[in-house]
Amino acid sequence: MTWMVIILCFLGYIAAHIADISVQNQSLMDNELLHLLLKLRKEEFYDTLLVYGKDCEFHSLIRNVDVAVVLVSDSMNFDWNFSSLTLILSCGPDIENGGPYSTSLKLQRNRRLVLLKEDFQPSNICNIYTQKEQYNIALVRENLHNSNVIYTCRYFQDPNVDEVNLSGMKPIFIEQFQNMKGKAIRIVPDLLPPRVMVYQDAKDGELKMIGYVANLITNFAQKVNATLQLDFLKPSASITEISRMAKDDELDMGITLEASLYTANLETASYPYLLTSYCLMVQIPEKLPYNLVYALIVDPLVLGIIFVLFLLLSVLLIYSQKMSWQDLSLANILLNDKSLRGLLGQSFPFPLNASKKLRLIFTIICFASMMLTTMYEAYLQSFFTDPPSEPHIRSFKDIGKLRHKTIITEIEANVLIRTNNTQFLEIPKKHLCIYEDWRDWLAMRDTFNLTYNYLVTEDRWSSYAEQQKLFKKPLFYYSNDLCFSRMIFLSIPLRRHLPYRHLFDEHMMRQQEFGLVNYWKSHSFFDMVRLGLTPLKDLSQPKMYNPSLLMEDISWIMKLYLVAISLSVFCFTSEIGWVKWKRWRDSRI
Repeated sequence: MTWMVIILCFLGYIAAHIADISVQNQSLMDNELLHLLLKLRKEEFYDTLLVYGKDCEFHSLIRNVDVAVVLVSDSMNFDWNFSSLTLILSCGPDIENGGPYSTSLKLQRNRRLVLLKEDFQPSNICNIYTQKEQYNIALVRENLHNSNVIYTCRYFQDPNVDEVNLSGMKPIFIEQFQNMKGKAIRIVPDLLPPRVMVYQDAKDGELKMIGYVANLITNFAQKVNATLQLDFLKPSASITEISRMAKDDELDMGITLEASLYTANLETASYPYLLTSYCLMVQIPEKLPYNLVYALIVDPLVLGIIFVLFLLLSVLLIYSQKMSWQDLSLANILLNDKSLRGLLGQSFPFPLNASKKLRLIFTIICFASMMLTTMYEAYLQSFFTDPPSEPHIRSFKDIGKLRHKTIITEIEANVLIRTNNTQFLEIPKKHLCIYEDWRDWLAMRDTFNLTYNYLVTEDRWSSYAEQQKLFKKPLFYYSNDLCFSRMIFLSIPLRRHLPYRHLFDEHMMRQQEFGLVNYWKSHSFFDMVRLGLTPLKDLSQPKMYNPSLLMEDISWIMKLYLVAISLSVFCFTSEIGWVKWKRWRDSRI
């Protein structure tokens, strides 16, 4: 019996000692993990811990951390709406399964610290996370307090695992995609100049790209030390196929621009690259014909003032000659020879013994004639030199007054109808021409075909405006009054889960900040000329200049002259007939 008691006491002592050792080991493990979390916080700040899994070493740290903690025991079946500065602690590599796509996208770039079982190889775990396109991975074993070694995944090196000592100065997480070491980026260009133009380099024979969109992608590939894997659309394919390929993960980047305003899924679009407007490219109105210039310079209000001035001067002349109202009559007022000839700048008889009042009236007539003749002569000379244009259209309600229809592709028409664009719906169908082949439509617009008016974005219009500087007479203008949208965000199509999306967005903003995008856009036309995509010649086909006036140019003057002569003859015959009729009437009496 005594031996039994001794044996039981000895076993109890051993069990207590083993438990004490286990507690000490757990305490050491907790201290090392806390040290690791502090080091990670110094490398990159985090304010939230997301713990995946059940009952592992990470759960014992919760009470000792001073940041918010989110516990997820199973798959995350809710949308992640917490802080983006989150460090993920995973109890195993097979824990993070399930959950909505938006959550996996938000947490893709977050750093992950994975607890590694003894029988798992770090390289295999890195391969598992690489397939999920999660690259900021660090692995720790359960005996961290003995080894002080953290395994970090390095995607662009062989082997793909690097060992970092906990007490060392080497960083655990790095930005791996700053040097992609020649990894290919799959791209598909839309080949729409001037934003994307492909040519073969004469020196090395390689295909290269240029343009204010192509330059952005090319510079990014050089920055991250990557290569571009170029693929092309089929000739019969639409440029919307690039956006479809990005959604289906068939490419990494599309070298094209899509309107983010019209895209429901922003997960496949980059940060907005350009802010532009979408308006009509309208033909410049024709110059008014010369025969309408005479009517144009006569303003009804000014003409009324001149007529009132003529009446006042006629009345003053009639009164001042005899200082009485004896000769005042409607005929003498309306047909006052001196007042009419004086205002027209012609000579008229001046009385020899004119009074001071009469001289003052003549002075007023002379001054008024100089003002009127000088004003209208200046009007005529300037308008004959460069006649004014016909009025511009200011609203979609008056678009029917345009001399030509507006042509639009079927793709653009469907987008405007689908987005319920009110300006587009205001245009009557009889003033629209919907074209199916968008390539032929682009060719018509690029050659300044005068049969139609066109739709264009402001970024594309800048090269058209530069090209028209070579023309003797510009053909089109960008109508800011006829815009379907004054604010469109144009983005680059990107595939989902693109791991270097943040680097590309940062690169894009830096290019904008340093003015490179505006520089590329300003040189777009000259790049097109250099590659032979557009001619360096005048496409306006100006009319032959005629230095002399034609008979039809003064048709209104001739018509008014005939009317005035006819009126004078009528008045003269009426006056003679009136006198003869009075004599005949008196003779009968």
